[in-house]
Amino acid sequence: MRRSSTRKTGSAEKVNASSGSSDLFRSATSKAVSKELERIDHLFQAYADGSSGMIDPEGIESFCSDVEVDHTDVRILMLAWKMKAEKQGYFTLEEWRRGLKALRADNISKIKKALPELAKEVTRPSNFSDFYSYAFRYCLTEDKQKCIDIESACELLDLVLGFQFRPQVDKLTEYLKYQHDYKVINLDQWMSFLRFCNEINFPSLDNYDSDLAWPLILDNFVEWMHGGQS
Repeated sequence: MRRSSTRKTGSAEKVNASSGSSDLFRSATSKAVSKELERIDHLFQAYADGSSGMIDPEGIESFCSDVEVDHTDVRILMLAWKMKAEKQGYFTLEEWRRGLKALRADNISKIKKALPELAKEVTRPSNFSDFYSYAFRYCLTEDKQKCIDIESACELLDLVLGFQFRPQVDKLTEYLKYQHDYKVINLDQWMSFLRFCNEINFPSLDNYDSDLAWPLILDNFVEWMHGGQS
């Protein structure tokens, strides 16, 4: 019986020691997270406008200069996607925290190193459709706006799709600027452009079937391509 009692006591001591180590680890982790958040917040304040409490277009340009990336670079849009930023040209503190914590970047040097990895993450098929859809919604700057004008759509296609599907995007934007039937593009049409690039042989277009519920704008584009683009 004594042996049993001794074993139980020893086990209890081990449990207490283990528990103490866990508490210390949790405490150290908590402090590290708190310090990281403090640095992220401090960085935000360096770019935020004092009156609005947000990073505005001027602050974003200053930030882009520091990370040595042009403000029109697709990676800035990718960063906005990571932050789940809602208003074009503005980052709130909550959005900033969300994005930088996800990137594990609490200073400019770490953000620079994180951007190439972010680009890889976005271009994975499992993420790209979401990013592509986000890019369209991010451009809806007015309340209840559901479409973007042709010129903006062409610029956005070039930015978010051009680096993966350059020949298709070049011809599609050429057509969009040439045609006069559509003045704006809606989300369904926008998403169909991505599906078209992923599924249709280019430039032959030999597997395009207009009976498969493609939007009329793409039927017209394919007809334009087959007609010698005249």
